[in-house]
Amino acid sequence: QEHAYPADELMPLTCRGRVRGQEPSRGDVDDALGKFSLTLIDTLDTLVVLNKTKEFEEAVKKVITDVNLDNDIVVSVFETNIRVLGGLLGGHSVAIMLKEKGEYMQWYNGELLRMAKELGYKLLPAFNTTSGLPYPRVNLKFGVRHPEARTGTETDTCTACAGTLILEFAALSRFTGTSIFEEYARKALDFIWEKRQRSSNLVGVTINIHTGDWVRKDSGVGAGIDSYYEYLLKAYVLLGDDSFLERFNTHYDAIMRYISQPPLLLDVHIHKPMLNARTWMDSLLAFFPGLQVLKGDIRPAIETHEMLYQVIKKHNFLPEAFTTDFRVHWAQHPLRPEFAESTYFLYKATGDPYYLEVGKTLIENLNKYARVPCGFAAMKDVRTGSHEDRMDSFFLAEMFKYLYLLFADKEDMIFDIEDYIFTTEAHLLPLWLSTTNQTISKKNTTTEYTELDDSNFDWTCPNTQILFPNDPMFAQSIREPLKNVVDKSCPRGISRVEESFGSGPKPPLRARDFMASNPEHLEILKKMGVSLIHLKDGRVQLVQHAVQAASSLDAEDGLRFMQEMIELSSQQQKEQQLPPRAVQIVSHPFFGRVVLTAGPAQFGMDLSKHKAGTRGFVATIKPYNGCSEITNPEAVKEKIALMQRGQCMFAEKARNIQKAGAIGGIVIDDNEGSSSDTAPLFQMAGDGKNTDDITIPMLFLFNKEGNIILDAIREYEAVEVLLSDKAKDRATIFKGKMIPNYIIDSNLEMENMDQKLSENDSHKQSSEEAASASQDAGAISEEPEEGESPDVPDPDSLSPAHADSDSVSISNQDSYVPGTDEATAPEPACTQEDNQPQELKTETESNSKVNWDNKAQPMESILADWSEDIEAFEMMEKDEL
Repeated sequence: QEHAYPADELMPLTCRGRVRGQEPSRGDVDDALGKFSLTLIDTLDTLVVLNKTKEFEEAVKKVITDVNLDNDIVVSVFETNIRVLGGLLGGHSVAIMLKEKGEYMQWYNGELLRMAKELGYKLLPAFNTTSGLPYPRVNLKFGVRHPEARTGTETDTCTACAGTLILEFAALSRFTGTSIFEEYARKALDFIWEKRQRSSNLVGVTINIHTGDWVRKDSGVGAGIDSYYEYLLKAYVLLGDDSFLERFNTHYDAIMRYISQPPLLLDVHIHKPMLNARTWMDSLLAFFPGLQVLKGDIRPAIETHEMLYQVIKKHNFLPEAFTTDFRVHWAQHPLRPEFAESTYFLYKATGDPYYLEVGKTLIENLNKYARVPCGFAAMKDVRTGSHEDRMDSFFLAEMFKYLYLLFADKEDMIFDIEDYIFTTEAHLLPLWLSTTNQTISKKNTTTEYTELDDSNFDWTCPNTQILFPNDPMFAQSIREPLKNVVDKSCPRGISRVEESFGSGPKPPLRARDFMASNPEHLEILKKMGVSLIHLKDGRVQLVQHAVQAASSLDAEDGLRFMQEMIELSSQQQKEQQLPPRAVQIVSHPFFGRVVLTAGPAQFGMDLSKHKAGTRGFVATIKPYNGCSEITNPEAVKEKIALMQRGQCMFAEKARNIQKAGAIGGIVIDDNEGSSSDTAPLFQMAGDGKNTDDITIPMLFLFNKEGNIILDAIREYEAVEVLLSDKAKDRATIFKGKMIPNYIIDSNLEMENMDQKLSENDSHKQSSEEAASASQDAGAISEEPEEGESPDVPDPDSLSPAHADSDSVSISNQDSYVPGTDEATAPEPACTQEDNQPQELKTETESNSKVNWDNKAQPMESILADWSEDIEAFEMMEKDEL
């Protein structure tokens, strides 16, 4: 309200609102923003759960008077449904509940429901397809087919996008008596069910909305599919239709048969479900243990949840993706709530106080690593602790709600939470809707349903045998074998593939032996259905078509070869690359709460071997480019030098500032508006000579992050920073130094809280120090402008730029190949090891250059806001989420 309203989201680092079109595009992520005060609507029922009834009443009035749903803007149907439509319906549900109690909301007359109905009609044009599956996007003002809609050309959507509508749409129909919404959502679910792979009973990740063909044929319980399964079971609970339970049970049997490899949940191919589709897991699957609790299958829920908790203890947060041996695959963490959700449901099912300790760890990590003066910032990299200027609406809508409910006693609640079901966005829908306005026939529409010989189908709640509030030792006995699973890294990647290698015939060609110039190897590839294409840039592309293989066994060999090639590429790149570093502002009024993602250097001090890092005040050098002898050495001596990128090599800059007495250096990108939020991280390479003479640490900041430090210098002259391999907590930062009183007081409060909570804790485990893993990054060597090297594409893909003729890129058009980073990413490429070191230069330019100074609040304004917060910081650690 203070910093962002009426914008859709808060940007917690720059203390302002995120307005779509006024910030650099983040791609599909921005499709959730519709200029409809997203966070306010998404958080309505959270206020009532937190017993903030007066604030809720004020928020509802703001929504009614201020929010406009008729904007000319293209939004995601999925996100708008679960966040905005769900938020309006959840707000309406608790509003009528409060009105019935007679104290609050006496003036309320269904205004939120009328807005929900208006929004529902605006989403309906997306369903204008022959299949009944909705388009992934819709224009709130012009729909889909209108000439000004700027959408309607898409052909694919994700399974979850089309299958996560039934709760909100059915609730809207039941509340209003208008059946069309529930009818459209049911039709979409029916189509997905009919298109399931019949032999495995699994569904793919993306589907063609016109033909019903599966576009991505890998299947799991994470991103792209997750909430489809969730809504099948919850639709049965809310609507009482047996067909939804039958479908869920059919899918669940397939999941436990093929995808579940306790404690892991690994994606497989829908046509060959015994073959793993990738060797990593994404963080969205953390919801699945909570769904298993609702199903009544507790043991695997405990196992997977414990594995995820061990990953969190290693990295403080759950990375967006991690490998089967628990290395970081994607290092971001946008403060997702799925793990907290599963923790809440497991505690409700077991009564085991261990899960209260898990919740305590989550709260401590949020306060310690994510809390900034204007809110909670997403983690740019869990390994370094660097922040991203982002706080999604689901953080307040879900994370706050589940953590509060985890610790709340029944008397803390002003209503019975058991009377409601949670949507996938944690919005509350009343269970009495199952008997209201039943305009849809409840006949069983599930065809070809076969009774499954699976005893755990008898466990569906209520379940007195498995839900054991008086026997927490049972849960402990399940967790105990998994206690050190992350450290031991017992599970291996592509276990089924390796097993087949060990027990069956070896593939005729291994990826490590392949040579693109060997005719015999090319003939083997052809037999396996793998064709070779020479690209203009010197790379070689491999494409597999299983139908072109000599036999089905040869096709499988080809798939294994492709998997090996991608794994080999990933391993080689990580061996040659350094992880990102952190620049942490530790002086007043920041005190370590602002962490900037920095690119490492391939020369100078290795910060990973100097855990204390390098700490000092910053000073701007003259000349600013650092390409000649420093003319203000007295200002630079014993300080960390700031300089601009360009006009000479990085190593030359480092030598000049080291000669002037600097203890470290930060190079700031000269490309206006560049940011680690939108550009890939990279490394600073040497100059081709021996750089052992450079002993100080050197880090690289993009323009946006660099300006944060420069603005701080202008507004607050003495700015002290810490250069390190990862962000440090405050106790480490201020060890042996004068500590501000409010930090001392807040730390004492935390210690007192820890002592009280630990008295009843028999399961407390010390948090493991986050392991530093390699991040994909391209090496960069600055050279004089007249001798620039060709540009290097995004190193986050598997395709290194301008590699030699040994470079190979890979794609598989018949089935998903594990190892690719994104479903929508370009075809991944795999590079064989090159013995000659290459020095490349990257000029990363944002597509739309942004004047950050004009958009961000002045530093003086931010500091004025922060000064008010400092007085309240004494109580910060005691605040309940």
